[in-house]
Amino acid sequence: MEAFAQFVPLILIFAIMYFLLIRPQQKKVKEHQAMVAALRRGDQVVTQGGLVGKVAKVKDDGELEVEIAEGVKVRVIQHTIASVVSKTEPAK
Repeated sequence: MEAFAQFVPLILIFAIMYFLLIRPQQKKVKEHQAMVAALRRGDQVVTQGGLVGKVAKVKDDGELEVEIAEGVKVRVIQHTIASVVSKTEPAK
């Protein structure tokens, strides 16, 4: 019984760390993955590098073509998108 009593504080510390650190981070990652998966042509996005542009093309290999100025397009890895500024409505 004494051996179990010695592990109770460790178990409590792990439980607190799980609910305060690990679980919120997993939730944030899941939300980011959903946001990236929902990207489509016409969405205005901000990259982690600070570039603001409009999605010109969504490629299958995890890349986007983002237009950052008229006629200036750059290739960006999908997971480097930090946020979506404005969403476009789906075509009917």
